Amino acid sequence: MKKLIFTLVFATVAIMLSAQTVIPAEKADVLRVNNRPALENRLFSSEAVEAKIREVVGLLTNKRLAWMFVNCFPNTLDTTVHFDEKDTDGLPDTFVYTGDIPAMWLRDSGAQVFPYVKLAKNDAHLRKMLAGVLLRQFKCINIDPYANAFNREPNPNGGWMSDNTKMTPMLHERKWEIDSPCYVIRLAYEYWKVTGDTSVFGASWLDAIRNILDTFRDQQRKDGRGNYSFLRVTDRQLDTMNNGGWGAPTKPVGLIASAFRPSDDATTFLFLVPSNFMAVTQLRHAAEILTKVNHSTELAEECNTLADEVENALKKYAVYQHPKYGPIYAYEVDGFGNQLLMDDANVPSLLAMAYLGDVPADDPVYRNTRHFVWSEDNPYFFKGKAGEGIGGPHVGYDMPWPMSIMMKAFTATDDAEIKHCIEMLMTTDAGTGFIHESFNKDDATKYTRDWFAWQNTLFGELIIKLIDDGKTELLNSIEID
Repeated sequence: MKKLIFTLVFATVAIMLSAQTVIPAEKADVLRVNNRPALENRLFSSEAVEAKIREVVGLLTNKRLAWMFVNCFPNTLDTTVHFDEKDTDGLPDTFVYTGDIPAMWLRDSGAQVFPYVKLAKNDAHLRKMLAGVLLRQFKCINIDPYANAFNREPNPNGGWMSDNTKMTPMLHERKWEIDSPCYVIRLAYEYWKVTGDTSVFGASWLDAIRNILDTFRDQQRKDGRGNYSFLRVTDRQLDTMNNGGWGAPTKPVGLIASAFRPSDDATTFLFLVPSNFMAVTQLRHAAEILTKVNHSTELAEECNTLADEVENALKKYAVYQHPKYGPIYAYEVDGFGNQLLMDDANVPSLLAMAYLGDVPADDPVYRNTRHFVWSEDNPYFFKGKAGEGIGGPHVGYDMPWPMSIMMKAFTATDDAEIKHCIEMLMTTDAGTGFIHESFNKDDATKYTRDWFAWQNTLFGELIIKLIDDGKTELLNSIEID
């Protein structure tokens, strides 16, 4: 069946798709026949993105890898971006689906469009769409800074309206996760640095930062349990919180409690270490914008002060002396001395901290941690006939996530390791040309989620990074077809 698919894909008459970028005849079929929606059915198009696709295809000699890149990199734009040139305030508005769920997660939407930012400086249409994402995200935070996912329009009959938390019709779900607002700041900072556009940093942005600061401080839980609790009637233990919705006890040491992980699973110990690291980085990014764009030195100082406090607490409580690996970062802690040793595939994760820029890639504790999480000493590392990687309780046993394989490649310094990761990504797609949420370690045809835009676009981001890092020859040495 695979041979038939690839014969149909690649045995097409070659054509030239652009007068500006000449594609070799033997590669043009990859651009012409792929698994993207028909042109008229694509939700958003960017000439800068299309030009990058043509450029990458022109560089890759492995047709299967090129085919997967063409399918995956534009998947967010093709299928999830709902863009309006002007909202009721006359500003751009962009609502981004996760893929198969018609709701906008702050984390997912921020990650989905992030790889396109580097191409936006000379593409006004793309730049306006990205501005619309940020403006929508700021609005979402100002609606409810504790919520992780939002509806495009109010929906009083939403599936999670019965959750015992402060649900409102604009919320798709109200799981408090530190990384949700962090991803918004990360996107805003990258957008500003690349494009120089400051138009998005108005009153809504300032309100959002104030709400983020208030929420982070509240969830340091220095004075009681804070203002957030969550209960759900469910048969999944990690879809609700224990202790009547308040979660496990924490000792106020300066860290920020996260009720849920980036997987949307409840934390065991609420001080989620990789998310606290991300908070430090993004608070400092916010402070830089506030200082240089808004000239709001007081608010910037609040961000930096909180970042310093969280960083100092991480130094005291986040490191565990492992008998095999030496000092490593724990995944979760509680301030009482309890530490959870594992990693989850979803980003931020311990493995992904160097990808996010939260720790240096050569940090000795991170290097030790990286060895630990990619081993069977991590209870959520799975290795089998089809592939290996980190999973998590969200999907369960024996189901590694390609996202973890991509994070390993992003943070690798060894060419053999990078090549092995790309080969695994190419052989665990079940012949679909897309990246799935997870796959069975022994049979990649058993996978979850046909349509998960974040992982698809992340794959494209990885291929572009490797090319930019001078790894084109390495990619072209892959012999899988």
